Amino acid sequence: MKKFLAHIVFVFLLCIFGSMPLAAQSNKADAELDAEVAAFAEKALAAATPENLFLLGYEIDENGDTVFVDKLKPARIFARVPKQKGKAWKKYYKLIYNFNKVYPYALVGRKMMAQVDSTLAAEPLKRSERERYIKSVEKELFRIFEKDIRKMTISQGMVLMRLVDRECGLTPYEIIQTYEGDFAAGFWQLIARLFDADLKIAYDPEGKDKEIEELVEIWDSGDWDAFYWSIFWESPTRTVISQQQLSTQVKKR
Repeated sequence: MKKFLAHIVFVFLLCIFGSMPLAAQSNKADAELDAEVAAFAEKALAAATPENLFLLGYEIDENGDTVFVDKLKPARIFARVPKQKGKAWKKYYKLIYNFNKVYPYALVGRKMMAQVDSTLAAEPLKRSERERYIKSVEKELFRIFEKDIRKMTISQGMVLMRLVDRECGLTPYEIIQTYEGDFAAGFWQLIARLFDADLKIAYDPEGKDKEIEELVEIWDSGDWDAFYWSIFWESPTRTVISQQQLSTQVKKR
């Protein structure tokens, strides 16, 4: 927040400086103009701290004018893609739509899994205490996500499984096995096989999951909205997850 406020202050001062009447600026000697710039920089440095330091650089051109410069993040331009036909495009459209819906769940899931792992690592728990904590976490996860997940299609669930593997570094089978044991993992693997899925397949960004990985990179770069619009000619809907952390605590007897 401090960095953001400092940025706003500097831009505000720059706007005031830039809005001075041109005639007044032209009548100033180069030395006076340089002095103003130096004073501006000195005040900015005096007000800055390591937390909020955000200075705009400047150059003086051949005419003695001060030009402020800064580095901008490269921008990607997505041209509007004409609607395409065919099975391959239909499958790609579906993947983009499903990814937009479920990726936020994978991101929140990563945070929550890290929270659980941190709690288990920090607390010297007995087996009964550990099992009770895991059960409490399951109930909370069920309460948070049940309605949303029940509304997902099978294809959306499949994409979510791939993304959970990517974000957590574990296949769905390994996650279930870690927290629930071999029997539960085997049971859900059997259910997955009925839907032609395999919970044991690891995420493969260079192979089977290459298209998903490309979508992740676009999302993480901040260009998702522009990309989505170029494909569907409309802005993406937002998946809002109100709870980002677990409230379950370890209960010891």
